[in-house]
Amino acid sequence: MAMSYKPDMAEIEKFGKSMLKKAEMQEKNPLPSKEIIEEEKQAGES
Repeated sequence: MAMSYKPDMAEIEKFGKSMLKKAEMQEKNPLPSKEIIEEEKQAGES
């Protein structure tokens, strides 16, 4: 099977941005604060 598949540009143009839903960006796992990092370092040392 040949791997030279090319997307149909007409299909892509028909799709358009109007079909895309506006997504709210939400941080799923925010980085820990410096305080939390320090606490975990001290907990790991004891």
